[in-house]
Amino acid sequence: MSAVVVARRLTVGYGEHRVLEGVDTFLAGGGSIALVGSNGSGKSTLLKTFAGLLPPLGGVVEVLGGEPHDASRSIAYVSQFHRNALALPLRSIDVVRMSRFDHRGRFSRASAEDERAVHDAMQTMEIGDLADVALRDLSGGQQQRVYLAQALARQGALLLLDEPTSGLDAAGRAAYLRAVERERERGVAVISATHDIGEASTCDRVLLLAGRLIADGPPDVVLTPENLLATFGVGLTRVHDQLVVTEHHHDSHEH
Repeated sequence: MSAVVVARRLTVGYGEHRVLEGVDTFLAGGGSIALVGSNGSGKSTLLKTFAGLLPPLGGVVEVLGGEPHDASRSIAYVSQFHRNALALPLRSIDVVRMSRFDHRGRFSRASAEDERAVHDAMQTMEIGDLADVALRDLSGGQQQRVYLAQALARQGALLLLDEPTSGLDAAGRAAYLRAVERERERGVAVISATHDIGEASTCDRVLLLAGRLIADGPPDVVLTPENLLATFGVGLTRVHDQLVVTEHHHDSHEH
């Protein structure tokens, strides 16, 4: 399939502050990438750049063959933070409906297609019974399901997800993984930032980040103790999709 995301020698950050440098990657429709790294490694900044929310500080980034902000209608982005929505007296279904504004205009009446997309997304995330419940009255995990349903209802070509399983229980995580698989089957490209090695292992490729690109490849090839040491600063190994510390990366100035 054709490229959905292309990055060449990409540098991302805020203002003059460079957070992540030297990213080269490619993602076609139906493919998936997990961004893995510690806090401050550049995962969220890279997602925001792909979403067109931040300009690149260097290099090239293309989404659907052009500038990311020009492809905004085809991008569904789930942030880690949703303070604005929580401050408003919105029902869950109202939040999910917001994803359809670009399709019909903010003040136009929802079409049958819009309502079908919203209904299907809420059923996929198993929150149909929460449609009329105020978002702020839901648990953190339930709120996360609402935001994921909002992204699904957008029906874009690219899903950008920042810690998508945060706060989800086992049932919510299973619903999310099924949803991602369904989206990929219809040709959607998926990029997620995650600390969950089990989740990362379900993706086609993993990008390990630590202010630069440490490794890019299939999970079984990339998630080695050596690469994880370079990424996190401690030696780690995988045990049943969990990371276990095996050694520390000592600073030469320690005594």
